[in-house]
Amino acid sequence: MCTASNYITDNHYFGRNFDYEISYNERVTITPRNYEFKFRKIDDIKSHYAIIGIAAGIDEYPLYYDACNEKGLAIAGLNFAGNAVYREFDENMVNITPFELIPYLLGKASSVAEARELLDEINLVDINFADELPLSPLHWMISDENEAIVVEPLKDGLKVYDNPVGVLTNNPPFDKQLFYLNNYLGLSNKNPENSFGGDIELDEYSRGMGAIGLPGDLSSASRFAKVAFTRANSYSDSDEAGSVSQFFHILGSVEQQNGCTFISDPDLYEYTIYTSCYNTNKAILYYRTYNNSQITAVDLNNENLESTELINYLLINEEQFNYIN
Repeated sequence: MCTASNYITDNHYFGRNFDYEISYNERVTITPRNYEFKFRKIDDIKSHYAIIGIAAGIDEYPLYYDACNEKGLAIAGLNFAGNAVYREFDENMVNITPFELIPYLLGKASSVAEARELLDEINLVDINFADELPLSPLHWMISDENEAIVVEPLKDGLKVYDNPVGVLTNNPPFDKQLFYLNNYLGLSNKNPENSFGGDIELDEYSRGMGAIGLPGDLSSASRFAKVAFTRANSYSDSDEAGSVSQFFHILGSVEQQNGCTFISDPDLYEYTIYTSCYNTNKAILYYRTYNNSQITAVDLNNENLESTELINYLLINEEQFNYIN
């Protein structure tokens, strides 16, 4: 399970918590403009926008979990088990496999508006990357500095929703997640007034009582409400340091600690393997991992973007301590 969010100050920030029980040797992968994207059912693309993101460390293909391109468009794919439906080949559509969707959209679209136009023609076909790597059931959040959308492959077709809250988790489908926020319309970042009724005198015995009722468990519906509230009420300096720091705090509000979400014996638990944060205006990726709290940065523009070869950096997973004496 995962959580994605955007955040806007002087720049547009986008990223996600990647929550899972197993790591696939995740790495930062930069796809230069002239790396040849090979697709299963459409023509290969030899020239495209440069892309930076976090991908599985598998084969020589960028299996992106989340990424942004040099134009400021960002995408994250999140687990959507039980709801994602992929289709058979349709000769009247652009047939893209789910693992090709991020490279295809980020390679061709410079904005959410352009991504919408491409999505109108896309059919997500049910083709595995490899026999040992079956497709993950996914939905996607797509964001730029102007708007965000959610893309969901459902039984009745590919749905594209406007995303006014700028967050996404997992199940249920996005329209239901939005509706459930009605349950929390009375919450506030201010302490409440006594409206209990009668002549009962009630005291504000603690700060933060305006958010009593905000869920704190790790289910996807609860994480959606929690991070939507946190993002909506976030305040930070608008410079890079303040914005990036606050973004990690937003997603930190729903971070999963190892041991709290049991998966199976022996000792297998879901936890936040990494958290990513993209300044999409500058094409800089910041990340930290479960075992490395230090924020690491990779700048797309510091690479040779005219290359034909992928550029990879393994995630730094060892804790970095800053000794001051």
